[in-house]
Amino acid sequence: MSKSIQIKKGLNIPLAGASSQRVSNDSNSTLYAICPSDFPGYTWKAAVKAGDAVAVGSALLIAKEDEFISLTSPVSGVVKEIKRGERRRIEFISVESDGKLTQNPELATITDPLELLKRSGLFAMMRQRPFDIVPGNAAPRDIFVTGFDTAPLAPDILAKLDKKKMEDGLRFLRKFTKGTVYLSIPSDAKVTSGAAQLVEFNMLHPAGNPGVQIAKIRPVNKGEVVWTLDAVTAERIGRLVSDKKLSWATRVAITGPDAVDPHLVDTIIGASLSTLLEGEIKPTSEKVRVISGNVLTGVKENVQSGFLRYPYRQVTLIDEGDHADEFMGWASLNPKKFSVKRSFPAFLGGLTRPFNFDARVKGGHRAMILSGEYDKVFPFDIYPEYLLKAIYAKDIEKMEQLGIYEVAPEDFALPEFVDTSKNELQKAVREGLDYLRKETL
Repeated sequence: MSKSIQIKKGLNIPLAGASSQRVSNDSNSTLYAICPSDFPGYTWKAAVKAGDAVAVGSALLIAKEDEFISLTSPVSGVVKEIKRGERRRIEFISVESDGKLTQNPELATITDPLELLKRSGLFAMMRQRPFDIVPGNAAPRDIFVTGFDTAPLAPDILAKLDKKKMEDGLRFLRKFTKGTVYLSIPSDAKVTSGAAQLVEFNMLHPAGNPGVQIAKIRPVNKGEVVWTLDAVTAERIGRLVSDKKLSWATRVAITGPDAVDPHLVDTIIGASLSTLLEGEIKPTSEKVRVISGNVLTGVKENVQSGFLRYPYRQVTLIDEGDHADEFMGWASLNPKKFSVKRSFPAFLGGLTRPFNFDARVKGGHRAMILSGEYDKVFPFDIYPEYLLKAIYAKDIEKMEQLGIYEVAPEDFALPEFVDTSKNELQKAVREGLDYLRKETL
């Protein structure tokens, strides 16, 4: 029997450009890449060099701290480039596909369950709380699987999944915990499971964030560790276990006001954006920001040199907005402007209709104001302003007392959106978590 939870604090941002249910195939892509910065918690080193032949599941990067943990190739082919940035840090490793999707035979010989997850690359697709990093060696108290995404214009996670393979993956995950495997789903989803405990949520963002689900089901305390992953990763685990095949196929939503025809595309993780977005950007758009992910937590990418980034579900196209020339500027009473504070007359017509947001900050940075505006969209039993002040002060004792073990940067995306002071809250939380981990472990 499933449990039902209603999230009352949050905000669904009505961004224009929602994806239709039309599905196309990204048949032109031949270049794919893995970016190690998408997988925090470890120092990654190259396991290949340019020109090496690789198969699906061959290690491209391995963790210096645990050489079993790998980031693996999503396709078979030849390593095209190892791109390095400052201090020779690896930015990405790209692979030119041969179109055959040949499997790495070594994975079929691994019998230890944890080693199989680590060497296949699926272990790196999970996250650990606290710290929101790729899991360490501590056994998880519980495992939380997310079956939906409430971010702006996010696609339906469960729509394309093979439910039987997902169930196989959930059953396999039970090997790693003495606790419970939880599967969070929308309240209207028709899903059953004998391997996981179902928990239903309403679709108010950020209900789709793992941190919110953990906080409402069974919060993380100091000294405890839990794992999180999405249902897509659970299905990939099930496919590897039952079919002995590793699949990095994904369905991506091309969304946003600057998309010609927002729709779904079947591709492979790490696909080159130059081919994935070919013909997808409106030619009338003056300057477009390409975001791999959603507008709240995604990564800004260059359409010519960028790649589809973790968690590999969405690309959003919006105006940069630097060409905007508005009459009266911030004082305008334009009914097409959105504001959570009802600063513009748009709220008279309802704030659920689609709005054409752009990338402008629309304000200047200033000191944090203790106005309680974060609390209206922050469904944790935590005082967000005071936690942020403790992070800025690097006060470890207060950070722990105020609940930092429960949160991840993405949980502060909505507070950052509504923030009058225009502070980079997600960056601050990431730095706070990294500092806490460095000082306490």
